[in-house]
Amino acid sequence: MAWARGEKGQAVQVRALRALARLQDATTLEAILAGLSASEPSVRDEAAFAAGELALSWEPLPDELKLRMTEALREAEARESEEGVRRTLFESFSKLGTAGAIQRLIERVAEGHASAGRAALALGVSGRRGASLAEVPLEPVGALLAASQPVETRHGAAYLLVYLKRPAALELLRRCLADADPDVRALCAKGFVEGGGTEDTAALARLLEDSVPRVRAEAARTLSLLAAACVAPCAPLEALGALRKSAPRVASGDSASAHALLAVAQQGLPQAGRPVLEALRRSLAEAGPPVSELAADDVAWIDCRLAAAMDRQTGALAEVLRCGNGRVAEARRLALGLRELARAQVPEGARDAVPALHHPDARVRLAALEAVGARPVPEAVEPVRALLKSEDPVVAGMAAATVGKLKVLDALPDVRALAVRVAREPDLAEPVAGALVGLEGKAAEPALRVWLDHPHANVRRVAAEALTGLTGQPVRSVRVESPPGTGRPSAAPPGATLIFRTRKGDITVALDAGQAPLTSGNLDALARQGYFRGLSFHRVVPDFVAQGGDPRGDGEGGPGYSIRCEMTRRVYQRGVIGMALSGKDTGGSQFFFTHAPQPHLDGRYTAFGEVTAGMEVVDALLEGDVILEVRAAP
Repeated sequence: MAWARGEKGQAVQVRALRALARLQDATTLEAILAGLSASEPSVRDEAAFAAGELALSWEPLPDELKLRMTEALREAEARESEEGVRRTLFESFSKLGTAGAIQRLIERVAEGHASAGRAALALGVSGRRGASLAEVPLEPVGALLAASQPVETRHGAAYLLVYLKRPAALELLRRCLADADPDVRALCAKGFVEGGGTEDTAALARLLEDSVPRVRAEAARTLSLLAAACVAPCAPLEALGALRKSAPRVASGDSASAHALLAVAQQGLPQAGRPVLEALRRSLAEAGPPVSELAADDVAWIDCRLAAAMDRQTGALAEVLRCGNGRVAEARRLALGLRELARAQVPEGARDAVPALHHPDARVRLAALEAVGARPVPEAVEPVRALLKSEDPVVAGMAAATVGKLKVLDALPDVRALAVRVAREPDLAEPVAGALVGLEGKAAEPALRVWLDHPHANVRRVAAEALTGLTGQPVRSVRVESPPGTGRPSAAPPGATLIFRTRKGDITVALDAGQAPLTSGNLDALARQGYFRGLSFHRVVPDFVAQGGDPRGDGEGGPGYSIRCEMTRRVYQRGVIGMALSGKDTGGSQFFFTHAPQPHLDGRYTAFGEVTAGMEVVDALLEGDVILEVRAAP
């Protein structure tokens, strides 16, 4: 911390402040705040970033520290003359989210200066995280949407409008549906989930024909959300029928056009929308012979996605058992269908999931556990208890979470046995902590306190959060030295590049070895080992991310170790590659590409490079697309 106060000069001070940003330790607050008064803009900028990272700590800060930060950041922003530093302060206000931070951002939006768009974006991010935006005036936000404004400014205003969630904002949202920038149009389409009339449905329907597939996907998702709240005749459902035109495009090899259909299937439709799902599946079947094996696989998967959405309506497995024209493996179909059963809004329990608890494929067992945890049935108890003894820690952990939800008190000895395994299998911490609290209540406190000394940061975080809930008093973990022999990735070489080869084409990524040398070095090393060969993109959310790198294929796997987070100043624009996490310092091999700007991810997930070629391939990816190999250069 002495270095962060400038003891070793400016260059070292900047690097030390970045290190404090990554620690996210409340005891470093005063050293960070001191940097806000430095004479050099680079030091003030790094101190502002570190303050925001501390505010975004995985372990929530005490209110008194948040108030201290709010006062210091407001004072710093009021005297700041450098535009770049002010932008960083705005971002830190958004991460802090206190009333004082929100008020300062509102003031800057109302002033309409050059930085007003950044202030609007910061307010939108705060709103997404749950801060109240009731005091934001609409008139200055509307001025930021003018066609004469820079794209960045219009995007910030649109992002804010989405999370204002006010009927009065609808008129501004209608205006920006015609913006020249596709990301602004997509954002504005998202904003109509809180309401809108027949004219708005018509405007969203027109976006289903937008030239940019991710805009079509966002409009389709919003129409699906609106359909959940409407009564017959339902204009959003009628509008979604136009997506039948997407089927011939998909069959002709235009994979990106499948994203609008995928968005509908992922969001789901009410029972009244079953004819729409049937019509979309029929359009895929009638689209004509796919032009290639690849196109046939895309058609088959989207058919299964729509089939699973139909099964969610009824709460029973049926359509996924016969979808996909024989091109989708049984385990994938079952896992997909069972996850949808977990989301079904029906009174009956998920009896169809019970046999799947014995399935040989771990992905199916996990999905079955999710289903019976969400929709319990008595006959699931014994097979779930049996899975507590699974050698697969992911399955055992999910079984623990499930018995905790079901209050299976007889399972407590097995859950305690899993708690002992946390010492060597830290990924068990979160589900086992939930089970211990659910089954033992305050009696779980001694076991959880042992975890506060665990060398893995995420285990300490889980323990602190559980103990805070149990005791009613704030419990924070402390820093623990890593044990001798702890692995550390080698840094990536300067100019390091990864080329992801898929059946749909190549994606070239320039790694940020300067800001994230260890994260970049980790993926570079895994690529050189051939680790990614044959793995899939297991998660694709249209207009959000495409995620891959999991050897299990269910989102729960990794290389058998984890690396520390390296928070960078790189923002999540379209085409950035980031590390997937389940908590602090839990990165391993899973990564994601962003389809569009995602400012709520900034400073939370390590951003360590960007796509330099092949973004059209990222746009075309669907769940299950295989990574043929990843080549590392130089």
